[in-house]
Order: sequence, then structure tokens, then C-alpha cells
Amino acid sequence: MSLAAHLEELGRPLVDEQLRHPTVQGIAQGNLDEAVFRSWLEQDYLYLHDYVRVFSRLAWQAPAAHLGDLVDLAYETFHDELDLHRSLSASFAADLDGARKGPACVAYTSFLLDSAADYADGLAALYPCMWGYSTLGKRLAENPPSEPRYRRWVDTYADPGFAELTGRIAQMIDESGADRETAERLFLEGMRHEIAFWDVP
Repeated sequence: MSLAAHLEELGRPLVDEQLRHPTVQGIAQGNLDEAVFRSWLEQDYLYLHDYVRVFSRLAWQAPAAHLGDLVDLAYETFHDELDLHRSLSASFAADLDGARKGPACVAYTSFLLDSAADYADGLAALYPCMWGYSTLGKRLAENPPSEPRYRRWVDTYADPGFAELTGRIAQMIDESGADRETAERLFLEGMRHEIAFWDVP
């Protein structure tokens, strides 16, 4: 089993835990309180800016075979994912520019930026976000919410193109020469941050 596949095996119970979280259940059912999603949207908007910085920091260290992928991932995150947040912001009265990071966002982004000081470590640390959201999207798309705004959120992360980007990260992890125990530790820590992030302020 490849390292990335092994990490995914470790992460599946934690994805199931996210699916049971009230915030995720509210999205799935299309009845999440708008104030909760507004807060999540603002926090995730701030998170994604640092996520782009993580990709950029890794691109600086990347072998030539991975450089283009990381630049593409930074571009896709900055434009496609952040555009989703911007386009949803008005209907939820979200103040993206005025938002400030809550404790969960600070803890998660600090963890990612610190981990990205080492190339292989950074890939393992960021994989919970890419793989986790791709997995959540696919699971939620099996019975998507009828509420169109939440349906759009689900469709974004269930999209095959997002799964393809996730697969590229998996390949980079397998080619990075990462220490298995360190990768496990960072991946599981990242998964714990993912779960905590749903507890929006």
C-alpha cells in the first residue's frame, strides 16, 4: 500500500466523524443555520489564503517534477475555491474582508505553515484538507441537499476535477520520500484540525 493510501485508511474514521458533526449534517440536510455557515465561510476564506501560502512555500522546495502541480494547486485554490466563497458571501451576509481568524483557524493555519518548512512534512500536513473535502463532497453528493447554496458547496468538492487535484497531491506524497511515522503523525494532526474547524466561532 502506498503512503498516501495508508494515510487515507487512517483518515476514513475521522471523515465519518466529520459527517456526524452538526455543521456538516446541516449542510447535508440543507437546513444549517445561516449564521453558522456565514461564520464558517468567513473563517474558511481566511484559512484558504494561508493554504495558498502553504502551496507556495512548498513550491519553493519542490523537485522539478512537482513544481508545476503546486503552482497549479495554488492557482486553483486562490481563484476557484476563493471565488466560491466570494460568490456565496452576499447571500449569507458574510464580511469576508472584515473577518478575523478564530482560534481554530489560527491553530490550523499555524500548523500548516510550520509544517511546510519541510517539503515532505508539508505535503502530509495539507493532505487532510484536500483528501478530506474531496471525500466529504463525494459522500454528501450521494444524497445532495435541495437548498441551492449548500448544493453548490457540495458540488464544488464532489467535482471530479477536485478529486483529480487530490490525486496529484497523493502522488507527490508517494514520491516525496516522506518518513512514514512522521507523515502519519502530521496527517492525523491535520485531520484533528479539520474536525475542530467545523466548530465555528
